[in-house]
Parts: sequence; C-alpha cells; structure tokens
Amino acid sequence: MNAAKLLPFLAIVALLGFTSCSSESIEEQIDAIEVPVAPEAKLIEIEIMELINAHRITQGLPTLNDHNTVKAVAFTHTDYMIEVDNVSHDNFFQRKESLQVNANANVVSENVAYGFNSAEGVVNAWLNSPSHRDNIEGDYTDFDISAEQNNEGKWFFTNIFIKR
Repeated sequence: MNAAKLLPFLAIVALLGFTSCSSESIEEQIDAIEVPVAPEAKLIEIEIMELINAHRITQGLPTLNDHNTVKAVAFTHTDYMIEVDNVSHDNFFQRKESLQVNANANVVSENVAYGFNSAEGVVNAWLNSPSHRDNIEGDYTDFDISAEQNNEGKWFFTNIFIKR
C-alpha cells in the first residue's frame, strides 16, 4: 500500500486512539464549561434588542425574550473577537453546545459585526444581509447581545438567537 493511501487510515487510527483516552464524555465536558455571569446591559445593547423586536413585529413575528445565559455566552465571544482583533464565528460549535446544555437551546444561531457606532447602524447592516436577516426573522424564542469596545473605541457585536 502506498503512503498516500495509508495516510488517511493512520489519521483515523490516531484520532480514535487519542479520543479513547478521555474518561469524560462529551456531555460531561460541556457541563463542565462554566458560563460567566452576564454583564449589565449597555444602552446600545438594549437599543439593538428593541430594534430587532420592533422589526420582528413589522414582519408579524413574535418578539424574542432576553436571556442572561445567552448574553453571557455572547459576551465571551465578543471578548474573544476583541482579543484576536478579528470578527468571526470561531468556536461557534462550543457556544452552541454550551447553550444547549445551560439554556436548554434546541437551535442556536448568531450574528456578529464590527465597527458600527450605533444600534441602528448594526441592525440595518444585518437586515440588509440575507443570512443575517434570516437569523433576525428566524423561529427563535430568546436572544441577547454583547457589544464591547476595543482599546481604540471600535465596537464589536455578538448577537445570539436560540429556540427552546
């Protein structure tokens, strides 16, 4: 067998070997993830949530409830984006799993943004993007947002939606 054909097989064997060493199940590892205490809501965050709910009403959709666990998880991602100075959905699977365990979420999605200076600006940008708009208008029950500024005063946003 040549090396090119053997490599995928060896990778699978190695992966199985490494994962079988853990005595904790995935559920135990996720349960062990501590959700920090949600910071107090800022005015810009409250305004964003009000604008999103107002838009949902115009679309005949139910309003979403704010949720402290969602806010805490959103905050951890906003803090991460500031730390790495990059807007991303990095580690979304971990946030999703944490919310499934800690907030009884069945469905999780998120919108992220950077650099907007007002609630209207970021919400309008999301509404003008089909995928972000789909999240805003999605079949969810709860949501929350984290808006934080970096050292230069630029805003980073993480808006997470869940369905329980």
